[in-house]
Amino acid sequence: MGKTFLGVLGASVLAGSLLVSATAQAEDKVFGWVENAYIEPWGIAVKAKLDSGALTSSLDARDIEMFEKDGEEWVRFRLKLEDQESGDTFSDQIERPLYREQTVRGAGGRDERPVVLMDVCMGGTIYEEQFSLRDREEMIYPLLLGRRTISHLGLLDVRNTFLQEPECGENAAYVPHDPEDDQS
Repeated sequence: MGKTFLGVLGASVLAGSLLVSATAQAEDKVFGWVENAYIEPWGIAVKAKLDSGALTSSLDARDIEMFEKDGEEWVRFRLKLEDQESGDTFSDQIERPLYREQTVRGAGGRDERPVVLMDVCMGGTIYEEQFSLRDREEMIYPLLLGRRTISHLGLLDVRNTFLQEPECGENAAYVPHDPEDDQS
């Protein structure tokens, strides 16, 4: 009788865990492998590739230079992005504090890239995320969202595209960067 009770108890615990897991997943938003996004605070509409193979998100930036401001390292760069809604080219010089430097190793060798914190609107939420800066002119998508960002969004459906419309007005939810994410 003890084995039967433990078997029933174990099955009940397992079923409860699966139910909680299914409920949590049902509440997650589902994003396709390509989505529309807004780079904030400018509201530039761009196509973003959600790439689970990349850890850190990446943004197309030109004329990248490091400099010192008030005793801290900063990055100056130019965003040159075509707004997908208006067709206009946004080409402004931006300055941000350097969050960290990222070393990327690939077939072309080793590359050091500055990483800054910036805001991106996905779905109805604005996320403050880490973005490595690099010239992505030759890439199809000017914005690549890596696993750190995807983990905040919800679920990724690699079979579909454009499942969530970015709608971030002044009352949009805001998710600040969490330094705990740096450990992953």
